[in-house]
Amino acid sequence: MGEERANIFAEDDLAEFKPAPAKRPSPAVAKQAAAAAGFVSRESKVVPIAQPITPPARAPQRRHRTGRNVQFNMKAKSETIAEFVAIADAQGWVFGEALEKAVELLRAKYQKIS
Repeated sequence: MGEERANIFAEDDLAEFKPAPAKRPSPAVAKQAAAAAGFVSRESKVVPIAQPITPPARAPQRRHRTGRNVQFNMKAKSETIAEFVAIADAQGWVFGEALEKAVELLRAKYQKIS
């Protein structure tokens, strides 16, 4: 084997090569073929709105300016969290306020023991 690589185009003369022009069907023929094949157009369709669109119901926002600015994360059972949320919602408390009430109740109950 030699040091030089073989030239794969050495015998072919591609100087006069011209690609064939693309054959495209007319738009009407393309639409007919697409409809026959079951394709759906991606173009948007203007649909008149009978009634104004109302946004979906959202969960109540729990963001309040209360001066509580320290984050407290912990793991709990899903049932405990659901009950905590239900109590806070029923009382109209944000989570920080519900936690403060829970701490007050725990302090009142367990300071009597010690």
